[in-house]
Amino acid sequence: MQIDGYVQALREDLARVAAVGDESTARAAELLAVALESSLGRRLQEALAEAALELSGQLEEGRVEVRVAGGDPELVYVKETAPVQTEATDEASSARITLRLPDSLKSRLEAAAASSGLSLNTWLVQALARAVEPRPSSGGHRRRLTGYGRS
Repeated sequence: MQIDGYVQALREDLARVAAVGDESTARAAELLAVALESSLGRRLQEALAEAALELSGQLEEGRVEVRVAGGDPELVYVKETAPVQTEATDEASSARITLRLPDSLKSRLEAAAASSGLSLNTWLVQALARAVEPRPSSGGHRRRLTGYGRS
């Protein structure tokens, strides 16, 4: 997916709207579009990351990741290799923490847990266990980087 095309389309939309005004309005819109260009790209990548999280929560197995190669993000399905073994019941756990979350995130986590047929606690324990599970070494293959870059 090429984000540059979407950013360019937004710049053109802004120029069309500014064309209703005078020449100084058009110039101001052009300067604003240039100033917002990198921010628009990052916001689009953030929207894709949010979409990947929501899709991952709806999948029985695996997850969706956003990978950026050459500045262009792509959504990639990653199949989970084996389910993480956790305690059989919530009561079997001995450590306890308090976690404060935004209500909207908690609702989404509860929905993901319910769709998996698990309690929220069990779903979180499994997700955290997967997050800290050692990954096999790349053995000379490309290493994957995640996050956002600024040009």
